[in-house]
Amino acid sequence: MKLQTESIGSIPRPSELIAAIQAGQSAEELGPLYEKAVQATLLELANTGSPVLTDGEQTKSSFVTYPLTGVDTIVPGGMQITFEDGHVRQLPLLKKGPFRFGQYADRYLTKAQQLTRFPVKQAVISASALSLLYPAEGIDGYSQADFMADLLDESEKDIRRCLENGAHKVQIDFTEGRLSLKLDPSGGILRHFIALNNQVLARFSSEEKKRIGVHVCPGGDHDSTHSADVDYTAFLPELFNLDVRNFYLQLASEPDRVKVLKTIQQYLKPDQMVFVGVIDVLNPAIETPEEVRDRVLEAAEYIPLHQLGTTDDCGFSPFCDDVSTSRETAFAKIRARIEGTKLAEEKLFG
Repeated sequence: MKLQTESIGSIPRPSELIAAIQAGQSAEELGPLYEKAVQATLLELANTGSPVLTDGEQTKSSFVTYPLTGVDTIVPGGMQITFEDGHVRQLPLLKKGPFRFGQYADRYLTKAQQLTRFPVKQAVISASALSLLYPAEGIDGYSQADFMADLLDESEKDIRRCLENGAHKVQIDFTEGRLSLKLDPSGGILRHFIALNNQVLARFSSEEKKRIGVHVCPGGDHDSTHSADVDYTAFLPELFNLDVRNFYLQLASEPDRVKVLKTIQQYLKPDQMVFVGVIDVLNPAIETPEEVRDRVLEAAEYIPLHQLGTTDDCGFSPFCDDVSTSRETAFAKIRARIEGTKLAEEKLFG
């Protein structure tokens, strides 16, 4: 395809798997169900015509907390994130140092690669999101500076292991970016987050950065968001200061897409690629290929074609208990993205 197109990551888990997780089955019992879910997800994504696959995050508890699996240095009671419908997600807190990942994202990548011949991309959580684990009151014998040094090392290691294991792309999930403007409208927290993530990215070469990207959206959980009321165009100018080459941007669900596209046009740098969201993952209605085509053509009026790609607004199920969208609907929407992107190619390239 002349226009690149990629999924964000998560796909709703099979009902059998969700039931087993909620029943508290052991890791040994869950193992075969996880493998079956990953295998089925890769096959279904390939059947949509997707040129790049993901494992659908079938074995992650959530896109945020996967590095904490098996870690015994955390406790409940961290930052609460409230969604528009009133439900809340809460981060844990670090109780002692040193901070180390319990597992790295290449674990998911290499498993998926064993099950498909297609290129596989891998999502990782941002250093800025994990920085929120450190308690405001501090930790005796483990300063915030010590924590930040460990965090930078671990975040680099998470990305590097995926690159070294052949990930097509490594996508940093940065959904706290837009939320930060809700917490601090002055933009101070956002600029801190950008600077922190850039400290990690500075450890990679220009060639490596071609395979690194960032995904942003206003949150997407149980068909609700946490920061859609924040002006997107107040966020994007700072976002393009991130030293990555690929940007995966929610767009389909924005009420004024043209306003957003004009902002992208203004701040996009020549060496950056934008994958615009053409699928609204929170809307149960399945887009037609023609609707997707028209969204791509609209974006092409503002973004140079060699810098334009397509994606979905967000993952379909970033937390394992989110059943607001069925697997069938998710795959149908992805198929519409693939077909609509091809229709747009025909118009744009002849």
